[in-house]
Amino acid sequence: MSARRLFAYTISFMLLILAWRIAPIIEVMISAKPKPITPRGELAAIEKTNISIFEHSKDSVVYISTLQTVVDPWSRSVWDVPRGTGSGFVWDKFGHIVTNFHVIEGASSARVRLSNGVDYPATLVGADPSHDLAVLKIDPVLNVMKPVIIGDSKSLKVGQIVYAIGNPFGLDWTMTMGIISALDRVIDEESGAKIKHAIQTDAAINPGNSGGPLLDSAGRVIGVNTAIYSPSGASAGIGFAIPIDLVNRVVSRLIAYGRYVKPSLGIESDDRVNAMLKRRYGIEGVAVLSVRVGSGAYKAGLVPAKFYPDGTFEFGDIILKVNGKRVKSLEELDEVLDNFSIGDRVVLEVLRGDKTIELPVILARGG
Repeated sequence: MSARRLFAYTISFMLLILAWRIAPIIEVMISAKPKPITPRGELAAIEKTNISIFEHSKDSVVYISTLQTVVDPWSRSVWDVPRGTGSGFVWDKFGHIVTNFHVIEGASSARVRLSNGVDYPATLVGADPSHDLAVLKIDPVLNVMKPVIIGDSKSLKVGQIVYAIGNPFGLDWTMTMGIISALDRVIDEESGAKIKHAIQTDAAINPGNSGGPLLDSAGRVIGVNTAIYSPSGASAGIGFAIPIDLVNRVVSRLIAYGRYVKPSLGIESDDRVNAMLKRRYGIEGVAVLSVRVGSGAYKAGLVPAKFYPDGTFEFGDIILKVNGKRVKSLEELDEVLDNFSIGDRVVLEVLRGDKTIELPVILARGG
């Protein structure tokens, strides 16, 4: 081997050793630099919608914390302890806040945190345990409180995209997305409330979401998140919301009267008599036993039953249908009327003797 070739081999070997030693250093130097950012391009249409829904709705959603008064039996000292948290939303510019009844049930006081992060003391305007709804009120905060936009629930379809915004597990202003999984569900809540026409959704709803809004893809409130179905107590893909059509009726009455006032025909009936009517005569309906003077039923001319001194009586009008919907008991009549508002006009199908007639009645405030 010539000296020149030996020299070349030696140099090559030394360069390989040098590269082997330097390579890790070069690798560290390259890896230690921040990687270049790859432009992502336009957001997908659904992402833009999600962002828009959240940004336009978050200022309407509130965080509710409640306190409970505790009395020391030994010292008679009184103090407040935290009771629980939940969600709600701004109903109007006057400071009314809508939430679930079970969020504030048993509390001695409540505070509402707005999107500015400040807590404000709240007073109870009215509550309706039968529909699991309550209205609180705080002093209006200009440029912070943003009333929600109300939609309707009668036109909803299974498969529509929906969004839930609330404070699950105390994590404020959280949004989840899903679809309407089913409609017209009936849910029995722990408070004893039976919610009819409920919206079922797979949008994640967890403890703390209660009282928050369920929104459609137009950012309108279509329901109030109220319950989940889960053996573990956490979201299992089955959540329920009170439909906004019902919420709208109940909340307006809570603000007006401080309690839920049902629309009424102005009659008295008894399901024991209605059961006897079916058993003896095969007629299913609501027997009018008495009519309140000045009521819608009185003005429409409904005829009450006649009672005699010997304890016997003669049937008067028997209500068979309300706006075409069959009613077989006083409970069913109340459920049908609950879908209307005070001042609405309904048409009764009435059995009077052996004839069936129709009578229009204006619903009034019940007792």
